[in-house]
Amino acid sequence: MVLLKQIEQGMSGLLGSSGGDDASSAEIRLLTCDSREVVPGTLFVAVRGFRTDGHRHIAGAVDAGAVAVVCEEYPEALDPAVRYLLVDDSRTALADASRVFHGDASGQLMIIGVTGTNGKTTTSRLITSMLNSAGTPAGYIGTGLCRIGAEEITLDRTTPEAHELQALFRRMLDAGCRAVVMEVSSHALVLKRVHGIRFRVAVFTNLTPEHLDFHRSMDDYAEAKRLLFDQLTPDGFGVVNADDPHAGFMVSGLSPERVLCCSIDGGASTCPPDRRVEAEINSMTASGTLATIDFPGGRLPVAVSMPGVFNVMNLLEAFATGVGIGIEPAGILRGLEATEAVEGRMERIWSPDRSRCAVVDYAHTPDALQKALEALRAITPPGSGLTVVFGCGGNRDRLKRPEMGRIAADLADRVILTSDNPREEDPEAILDEIEAGMPGRAHLRIGDRAEAIRRAVEGLGDGDLLLVAGKGHEKYQEIAGKKHYFSDQEILATCLESRGQRGGAKEQL
Repeated sequence: MVLLKQIEQGMSGLLGSSGGDDASSAEIRLLTCDSREVVPGTLFVAVRGFRTDGHRHIAGAVDAGAVAVVCEEYPEALDPAVRYLLVDDSRTALADASRVFHGDASGQLMIIGVTGTNGKTTTSRLITSMLNSAGTPAGYIGTGLCRIGAEEITLDRTTPEAHELQALFRRMLDAGCRAVVMEVSSHALVLKRVHGIRFRVAVFTNLTPEHLDFHRSMDDYAEAKRLLFDQLTPDGFGVVNADDPHAGFMVSGLSPERVLCCSIDGGASTCPPDRRVEAEINSMTASGTLATIDFPGGRLPVAVSMPGVFNVMNLLEAFATGVGIGIEPAGILRGLEATEAVEGRMERIWSPDRSRCAVVDYAHTPDALQKALEALRAITPPGSGLTVVFGCGGNRDRLKRPEMGRIAADLADRVILTSDNPREEDPEAILDEIEAGMPGRAHLRIGDRAEAIRRAVEGLGDGDLLLVAGKGHEKYQEIAGKKHYFSDQEILATCLESRGQRGGAKEQL
């Protein structure tokens, strides 16, 4: 049982209160910032959002039974039976109140946060597998999914709102988890969703242009990511991709002994020798990558189940995390190598005779598309071709569209442009903007994504590779504001099986 007065005591930025003196001793049954969820006994936090202002819904929340309201300004009419708490920042107050309401569950867990533009999901899943294998029960929170043991919970956001996040921590703690690995988005950091959470480890994967419709510049974007490293516990440490030029900025507030530097290209050379975790790639095929890891105290061979240099870096950062928290190196590798393939991240789908391979990847930024294509180009057999099918999401950063067109035209042998999630935008207008980056370059333009995939499969010859990029794990297409069921994986599997049954020469693109 949590009383309102206990929550009040745990809130920073409390400027004052009004009315509802009796409510201070009331038991809070629910805490939310969504007035539609309010039931009798609720503490409602009025948050100013991008589409609506929670302050407009205070009266409705009170009518629905809210016993207390947190707000940045008092409403014109105050209900004398309701306690109104005035704060300087409702988002911070929401995080503080949620932490108290759920019994400070986050403070009882080892929390590892992973941030960056690309690689968060794969790196987080690797770390989660490693911890579970090493005997530390760990939950996962990330892109579209929360996993608590065998239970899977669908999420709308990579990093949920503060009250939802704290509720998940409580469920994990009650289920026996001792650790949580979570992806931390730049939005979550700026919008205070992780305010007050202390991280044992902060991991930085990379930084490339993305979300510039939200952040004003790359400098602002980088500053948002760096906030994660300000929330480390006193014994916490950072793990960085030292090959990324932003790595030094991310850990600029930490002493060298609190940083582990990961490198494949020599970026860790400026780090102290006892803080380096480096990899040498020995071989790479469509089936995976063999590499050798050098770390403080040893050298070990490792098999990475996914192709691509960037996946070696993902594994390297997971390995460094294990080293930093004291897991025995051989045990780290056992956990990492046992990690299940991450859906939609360089996920391979083979033809029945394994003569053709399609790869589904979430690559939806220029950097991610380039890395995925470079990884597949490196393993495309001589005389074989590389095809890419992709589009760009609507109502998002438009500047990346022509750049992604250029990258596809430069790195793939065959390019098919199609719809991604056009949302409220005209799908054809999006394709026009992609084409602006590839003038005079041969390609196909097929707006229907299923048909585009079918044509790509028909064009494959023995040994050819196909990348279907942009949607990854998503099982929908968002068109005109509505989501329709759609799975790249299911369509690819059907087309590859059908193509195998028919045989014959490939369709010319």
